[in-house]
Parts: sequence; structure tokens; C-alpha cells
Amino acid sequence: MVKNEVQGKTNPSIKVSNNGPYLVSGRLPLQEKIIQYDTKLDVSQWKDDYTYPLQDQYRLCRCGHSQNKPFCDGTHATAKFDGTETASHTVYQDEAVTLNGPGLRLYDAKILCASARFCHRGGGIWRLIKSSDKSRDKSMAIDEAAECPSGRLVVFDYSTKESLEPLLEPSIVLINDPYIHTYGPLWVRGNILIAASDGQRYEIRNRVTLCRCGKSKNKPFCDSSHWPEEGK
Repeated sequence: MVKNEVQGKTNPSIKVSNNGPYLVSGRLPLQEKIIQYDTKLDVSQWKDDYTYPLQDQYRLCRCGHSQNKPFCDGTHATAKFDGTETASHTVYQDEAVTLNGPGLRLYDAKILCASARFCHRGGGIWRLIKSSDKSRDKSMAIDEAAECPSGRLVVFDYSTKESLEPLLEPSIVLINDPYIHTYGPLWVRGNILIAASDGQRYEIRNRVTLCRCGKSKNKPFCDSSHWPEEGK
């Protein structure tokens, strides 16, 4: 746990346990959000669903086998879950490639993709970046990057000379994706400290997604393995 020396309180944090659950502390709000679609089955928006009662500490399943999801029920032990962390501790900027457009620069770390698909609207954020001198395309590209829960996509605005990040309060969101009839990852928001099972800290970022299906090849982070076609 990380202490706030000024207030004497425990700052929000997540500890990845060895072959076990995520240990959450610091009274982090926990809620569910649903990915909604328009009439063309294109991703359109997030819909608030259920908000869980606030707890000081709780354990979230990361093996995918709990019968009490999203919480851990100890099934990881009988399922012999291999939760070995394989994610690099490389910082985001060193993993991301850049795409320069006339109005925006896109940073894209593909390894972090959680397949939320907000970036597919309007022909895709990559097309929009190339025409970001047009106000409509620039605005849409900024919105699409902001909706990316994993933080795979970040845009830099030449006019403000800043990378644009949405304002997110510390919380954890359980992503529900009805189109593929499955649950997505844990959307960790608001610069929450995440510590590996060996105590080493991952880069603190405004938004990341953690695997909760147990299949990711980039544990503890999501790599879209919850998608049906990824398992084939």
C-alpha cells in the first residue's frame, strides 16, 4: 500500500498477486460500463451500468474462472492459473510508434490494444489523423483517442503543444461488450499505481486495461485475447 504522508490515508493502488487476483486498496470506486452500438452496429458510446458499493479493499479475479465475478473466489488455485507477468516495464513513449498528420500527431502502442473499437469510427483514427487539418476530422480523432480505455492511442495537438488526455477520476471500470457476448478487461483510470507481484511498479498512466480473462500474452495488461477470434 502507498501512504499519503500529508493526509495519512492510503492512496489507491493495485497489487498483482502471484498467480492470483488483483489486490485493490484505497477505496477505489468500481463500476460496470457497457459498450453500446448504433443501428449500423458501429461502436457509439459508453453506457453506465452497475456501481458496486464502495469498499476499502477488495480482490478482483484475473484468472477468468471465478464463480463470483468480478471478485476472486479462490478458483485460481484449483484451476492452476499461470498468472506469470510478461509485460515489459518499458514506458509508453518507448513502445509507441508515431503517425504525423497536419493537425495532430498520433502515438500508438499496439501491444496495449483492448479492442474497444471506438477508434474505428469515421474510417478509423489513422485516416482521421492524416486529414487532421480539417476541424471535423481533428475533433473526431481527439474524441476517439480519448475513448480508448487502454491508453493505446494518445494524440498530440500541434496548436497547444500538448498530449491530450481525458479527465478521469481514480476508479476501476468493468467493461461489458455485448456485441461479442463477453466481458472485456478492467479499465483502470486516473493514474493509479499498479505494482507487479515482485513489487516493481509499472508506469503510472491515466488509463490502462488489465486482463481479467486469464488469456493475455502481455499480463497483467489486456492484449485483446478475450476476443473470440483471438483464441482460434
